[in-house]
Amino acid sequence: MGDRIMSSRFLNRPLYLQLRDALAERIAGGEWKPGSAIPNESDLAREFGVSTGTMRKALDLMEAERLLTRRQGRGTFVNDHNSDELAARFSNLRASDGSRVCGEVKSAELIQGTASEMECKRLELRPGDHVYRFHRVRHHQNKVYLVEDASLPAALFPGLAEKSNIADRIIILAQEYGLLLGKAAERVSLGHASPSVAQTFGIASGSPIMVLDRVVMGLDGRPIEWRMAYCHLVDKYYMAEMV
Repeated sequence: MGDRIMSSRFLNRPLYLQLRDALAERIAGGEWKPGSAIPNESDLAREFGVSTGTMRKALDLMEAERLLTRRQGRGTFVNDHNSDELAARFSNLRASDGSRVCGEVKSAELIQGTASEMECKRLELRPGDHVYRFHRVRHHQNKVYLVEDASLPAALFPGLAEKSNIADRIIILAQEYGLLLGKAAERVSLGHASPSVAQTFGIASGSPIMVLDRVVMGLDGRPIEWRMAYCHLVDKYYMAEMV
């Protein structure tokens, strides 16, 4: 692995990013398991033949991307994306007390098909590529608050339709398939409930609802999931943090 990094010095990318990619591959490939400690930065720097400062920069980036967590006096550990905090990190809906709302999926459907023009655009696919489509209804305190339709590139999730138990959060599903997630972008707008969505919420057709258009990216920048969600918020709100 170290030789490959050193031979990649002439790639048009900073060395610390090449290091990040190589270390992330160990996580995605299962060499470093969730919750396990990794070698210290000095040992890693010697292994890859780089300075400790460059290795530290790569590890800092991985911590910012929530792949790793440093614990003072204990070491650096691989994050478990099944934990409640990380599994819900793409959800910005909050209850009236400020707690994050992820809800419980009580109705879900999965089908496979050829990507539509919009799915090709949002997931950067080619015409003829296949996708998995999810339709989910989420409940909170026994009330429907969100209806979502999500599309995933089928090539990234082989055999998904045959699985008996499919995770309902993209960050957990991605981890199961060795995919590391990076950033997400979400467009928030006001829309009107279609007849089917209105029926699910138990409101009048055409009632105002919040519409969330979200794309979750992999660590390498390729789209992993496109989701359209329709929210009927009575005692909840959308929280956007600005830094």
